[in-house]
Amino acid sequence: MIERETGEAVPVELFVGALGASSYVYAEAVATQTLADWVGANTRMLEHFGAAPTIFVPDNLKSAVTTPCRYEPLVNRTFDDFAAHYAAVVIPARSRKPKDKAKVETNVLVAQRWLLARVRNRTFFSLGALNEAIAELLEELNTRPMRRLGVSRRALFESLDRPALQSLPARRYELAHWKYVRVNIDYHIELEHNLYSVPYQLLGEQLEARFTLTLVELYRAERRVASHRRLHGRGKVATLPEHMPAAHRAHAQWTPSRLINWASQSGPATATVVAEILNRRRHPEQGYRACLGIMRLGKRYGHARLEAASRRAVHLEAYSYRTLNNILSSGFDQQPLAAPEEAPAGPDHDNIRGPGYYQSLSEDS
Repeated sequence: MIERETGEAVPVELFVGALGASSYVYAEAVATQTLADWVGANTRMLEHFGAAPTIFVPDNLKSAVTTPCRYEPLVNRTFDDFAAHYAAVVIPARSRKPKDKAKVETNVLVAQRWLLARVRNRTFFSLGALNEAIAELLEELNTRPMRRLGVSRRALFESLDRPALQSLPARRYELAHWKYVRVNIDYHIELEHNLYSVPYQLLGEQLEARFTLTLVELYRAERRVASHRRLHGRGKVATLPEHMPAAHRAHAQWTPSRLINWASQSGPATATVVAEILNRRRHPEQGYRACLGIMRLGKRYGHARLEAASRRAVHLEAYSYRTLNNILSSGFDQQPLAAPEEAPAGPDHDNIRGPGYYQSLSEDS
């Protein structure tokens, strides 16, 4: 297609899918072969068919197959999740074995000849316009009789494929990403710069996070242990009350008192900073992560420097890990605290009366 502002020719990808018995074809142009475009094209293909197969046989592009292997290929986690949503499985074609997906290989050539060749002299300024043209030609391709069989792809689809396909679920697949995360001592995991709680019994466990634009789900050994509405932005916290220890007790190993006692080893100012961090949270557990960071600062810079930085933080009334880290990394902890400024004495001149003058007047009166 052509970039309207610059006139630059922008290459796009042609996605082609075909059903095994009827050779019923679906095709559309997409911007890239990235995961979002790949899953989106597959989703729209199923909606075009109005049904879903039980097996997907993709090529070995990275968005479909993470690790190609003749015997045990590793399917992309998101694409596998997509297939599971439609009650299907993914069995990738073997590398350099086009016969494993002969139907679609043949229909790629058909799409090039009957779709791309017929629009090659037209100018398109958007994917939407290009796909409108492809859709019109695709309908014509599927309804025209095939030369050898004398029957159209659509007729074969209605008689052979449609009865064998599954109904689509009520909800369309929402693109999901997967990531391994670890539960911190505050029984929260960090995902995309925000925190989400899990049952406190899972402290230290590695979980698998599945997250979409609207939802975050956390799994342990394929079993879902927590779900939250997705937070957007940075530094936000989602905590469910049922994930906390009874009566807001911290877990056995870490408690607010233990953290404050540890901080007092560096000095009273460090203990004050830690106590303020815990007191200013809705739940003390939400401050555990910051306190652990302060503990690491003590190991890195030593207790003496941490205490000096804490004194400066208390003086500034800035109780946070970030403040201490900035003070220590810049070396401000080694500078003396500024003494309180005294009121200026004022100019010294014979024509200016001082406070003693007014005091003497009041005594005379």
